[in-house]
Formats: sequence, C-alpha cells, structure tokens
Amino acid sequence: MSKLRMEKRSKVLNYTPVYELHTKVLLGYLEDLTLKGALLVSEKPLDIDRNLTLAIEFRKNSEKPVTRITVHARVAWCKPEDHRTYYNTGLEFQAVTKLNLKLIERVMKKYQFNRELPSKGG
Repeated sequence: MSKLRMEKRSKVLNYTPVYELHTKVLLGYLEDLTLKGALLVSEKPLDIDRNLTLAIEFRKNSEKPVTRITVHARVAWCKPEDHRTYYNTGLEFQAVTKLNLKLIERVMKKYQFNRELPSKGG
C-alpha cells in the first residue's frame, strides 16, 4: 500500500467545487481530502504531472461563510471511472503553508464523512 493511501482521508459530503485559480475554470468537485492531496471528480481528464494553483471553495453554512483554500498541486494520476463518463484525478499538494495545513485540518474535521459504525448498544 502506498504512503498516500495510508494518509487519513476525509470524504467530503457536499459538492465542493475546485477551480484553477488564475483562469477561474471549474476543474471538478472534491471527493475526498488529505493533508497531502485530494481526489477530484470531473467531466474532463487532466494531464498527468500538470501543475495547478487550486481554489477549493467549501460552501457556507449558517455558522460560517465560505472557506476557500488556495494551494499549489500536481496532477498525480487521472483515470476514467468504471462504466461512467467522469474522471477521478489524484492531486498532490505542493509547498503547503502552515496556514493551509491548519485550514485543511479544520475542513477535514468539519466536513468529513463519519466512517465509524454506531455501537450496537447505543
């Protein structure tokens, strides 16, 4: 198992758009997130080894305005989904700042899908 797969992953529950910051082009939607990268689902493939500046925009809720994370990333891989018209793309974050790490940690904690099953006694 690769080190990336061993990283704690948070599945994102709502449609979280991911843009290329400079062109403002929607690349796709965030599927899951780690401190080292993300999984993007998109309608078009992205070129492997392409470097991007991402703007990931987490939707606002009643307590908090939109949270935007801007981070440099490299397209590590891109594959079509089985029997679908979408692509899964692995993004590897590059030169992540301490502030971005804190934001990513906070987002992972707030938006993650709870993968633990409830106990039978409760």
